Amino acid sequence: MKFDPTKMADWQIAEAAEVGLKPFNQVGREAGFREDELIPMGRLVGKIDYLKAFSRIEAFPTGKYIDVTAITPTPLGEGKTTTTLGLVEGLGKLGKRVSGAIRQPSGGPTFNIKGSAAGGGLSQCLPLTPFSFGLTGDIDAITNAHNLGMVALTARIQHEANYDDARLAKSGLKRLDIDPARISMRWAIDFCAQALRQITIGKGSPMDGFEMESGFQITVSSEIMAILAVVKDLADLRERMGKIVVGYDKRGREVTTHDLEVDGAMTAWMLNAINPTLLQTLEGQPMFVHAGPFANIAIGQSSIIADQLGTRLSEYHVTESGFAADIGFEKFWNLKCRYSGLVPNAVVLVATVRALKMHGGGPEVKPGKKLDEAYTKENLGLLEKGCENLVAHIEIVKKSGVRPVVCINSFHTDSPAEIALIRRIAEQHGAFAALSRHWLKGGEGALELAEAVIAASSEKNQFKFLYELSMPLRERIEKIAREVYGADGVSYTDEALARAKELEADPKTSTMGTCMVKTHLSLSHDPAAKGRPKGWTLPIRDVLVYRGAGFVVPVAGAIKLMPGTASDPAFRRIDVDVNTGKVRGLF
Repeated sequence: MKFDPTKMADWQIAEAAEVGLKPFNQVGREAGFREDELIPMGRLVGKIDYLKAFSRIEAFPTGKYIDVTAITPTPLGEGKTTTTLGLVEGLGKLGKRVSGAIRQPSGGPTFNIKGSAAGGGLSQCLPLTPFSFGLTGDIDAITNAHNLGMVALTARIQHEANYDDARLAKSGLKRLDIDPARISMRWAIDFCAQALRQITIGKGSPMDGFEMESGFQITVSSEIMAILAVVKDLADLRERMGKIVVGYDKRGREVTTHDLEVDGAMTAWMLNAINPTLLQTLEGQPMFVHAGPFANIAIGQSSIIADQLGTRLSEYHVTESGFAADIGFEKFWNLKCRYSGLVPNAVVLVATVRALKMHGGGPEVKPGKKLDEAYTKENLGLLEKGCENLVAHIEIVKKSGVRPVVCINSFHTDSPAEIALIRRIAEQHGAFAALSRHWLKGGEGALELAEAVIAASSEKNQFKFLYELSMPLRERIEKIAREVYGADGVSYTDEALARAKELEADPKTSTMGTCMVKTHLSLSHDPAAKGRPKGWTLPIRDVLVYRGAGFVVPVAGAIKLMPGTASDPAFRRIDVDVNTGKVRGLF
């Protein structure tokens, strides 16, 4: 069946294509799994029994490992997931045994302005509706595990406020003396609900809890999501769940989920979530969906588990990193690869004419606002100026020892001269370059990209980490700021500096990974600074600890863990056809 994405919405293509999709068990068998390793959850959706499957295939040789990242995007996104899917389809067209791994979409962006992150056009992950509406329950499991930790914490504060030590002892409890003003967790919900950022809980009588300031964060920003992305097996998950810091006592000591004796029950909520979901591209190739977005404070990667399976069973396995190379690839490079032991054979850097023109000084790009004609008419001067951003990202990837493949993600308004300009600049700076029309033509439109990736992954690279874990924390921060972001240096608030020194002196944290936090809309900490900013200093205002995930988290600028819903959100256009029961309006 032929589909025309210029005349059909994504949901219409997905609905029409669903008729011809392979059953889940067939996708699983073709990917290399045995029947007893498949956990069907409907005709087209299911999970993989990871522990059973990996114990069988762990010794298999690993296939080529490909990461997909991007230049600094516009607020509309530049098609990184679509490119991941298109590349998988393109490699499939060339007869390669291929799989991919993407992140599960959050309900926040799905029903807000960004959409469900299922790709688009003829490069989609299907079936679209279950993919977008909770899928196999991983995010629900994280929400419940996270909130169970908050229940344990707030109940303990209430009991310690109202009971003496003798009464606590009768319940087998030792006073933790938790400081209500130093709680590091918030409640979780997977929507963009700005009204819940700051709340007061426990109002009423002592039976209603302890009155204190609290709030909500979006579920995909939970430390448990970061843990799911990096965990290796159930024993690893169980150990990490007990290390989550929920707050501090009145002497400044950490209070963990283990101290609250809730870590075992939280792990129980995650038993099914450790198994990755298996879906398929519109053209039938296997796609793992595991872990979630929110790369500016969490790790923002598809899971190590998914990649371990894919690289053992495929000639080529394509994985996706959140946001641009300065955030998503940097964390893939220095955190995920360090924890997994996998080394990329190629890195795809997605670029669009639209984003590069914005970085060249083009008009504001804003969701819901009509795109200025500057982005749809040829303007080589604007584009060339914006290519400074592309060059910066090429240089970031090259620092890892890997030669990037610049994917020119084509829009129908791009001129041949504009495409030629990007290709020339990319190649001049040591990258492969390929034009891809996967949105319009699926795998057929991604053949040039697939061939470039095959060529790049055939080269022997010199992959290396940016820093060793023996390097002190502030030196690591300085190195990332200067060599990845292009800053002149780093500044600290008094509180952040004291915290950094404290963590450097703590042997438990001194060798943990460094998970930087900053905006995804600029190479700098300032989302308004486009292109390749010069002459700036990275301000560190706080340093957090994600002990369960194994990260120290320096925070640059103001980052909200709970996004807000816009005035024209996607949920206004999502509905159900009462005659067929089909969901319409997803994108």
